[in-house]
Amino acid sequence: MGSNRVYIVGASGQVGSALASTRGGLEAVMLTSSDVDVRDERSVRDAFGGLARGDVVINTAAYTAVDAAETDREAAHAVNALGPAHLAAVTGASGARLIHLSTDYVFARDDAGSGDAPRPFEPGDVSGEPPTVYGATKLAGERAAREADPRTIVVRTAWVFTGGSADSDFVATMARLEAERDTLRVVDDQVGSPTYARDLAAGLWELAERCDGPNLRDGATLHATNAGTASWCDLARAVFVELGADPARVQACTTAEFPRPAPRPAYSVLSGASWAAAGLTPLRNWTLALHDAIAVRTRTLG
Repeated sequence: MGSNRVYIVGASGQVGSALASTRGGLEAVMLTSSDVDVRDERSVRDAFGGLARGDVVINTAAYTAVDAAETDREAAHAVNALGPAHLAAVTGASGARLIHLSTDYVFARDDAGSGDAPRPFEPGDVSGEPPTVYGATKLAGERAAREADPRTIVVRTAWVFTGGSADSDFVATMARLEAERDTLRVVDDQVGSPTYARDLAAGLWELAERCDGPNLRDGATLHATNAGTASWCDLARAVFVELGADPARVQACTTAEFPRPAPRPAYSVLSGASWAAAGLTPLRNWTLALHDAIAVRTRTLG
């Protein structure tokens, strides 16, 4: 066991909630925004006064409203950049370990390849200057955490979904709209790595147990997503199939036809090679994960 206690920051969020429901027998301390304000250095120091060597802090707290961040830069920076720095300061001082959750949006380019065929991003690829406030603040958070505590482990993920009846992620939204609309138009020229929150959570628990392994002792950047790739349209059609609906009801459109305040990358697939190289269990294919997510949704709705 690589830790004595595991502290989950952002425990009421999408990934934090998944961590709470998959923790097994590990001793965990769940911290919501009412328990600790990551934006405030004193609040973080007070919340982690008992932090000790061997403990692990998993930071899932984030400002994730990608479009809203374009006009709410200060708030996004406070959570996404200052928050990780404050947490890394306490882990660095105590000898605990910080696992900080980041995103595919830190990359400025639309793909990591040099030719016509894109390739998945590896952790060592140059990020450049992200074109969105969300991406820029998340990249700033990675760097600030590393500066405060070089042993910080950064885990980048992407396209996280839960699909629950009370959730608002993409899968949950598509499932709701299937019952409300005859047809949907969904972007088909953005390709990424759909990731089930519960699968990601299981991976983070494994990482917390093994974070003192030889490949992770001095800190690392890892990519953790479900295997396989999809466009948003692919993912929406797969949701319809899982619901027993006709996937042809989901009609493809282009990004240009569906403009958003924050630009989306055309290709932001993350490679899982670093995760496997660290001795961690690769996440299964996203289609299998989606099947389970929709099954859970169906059972919940009764």
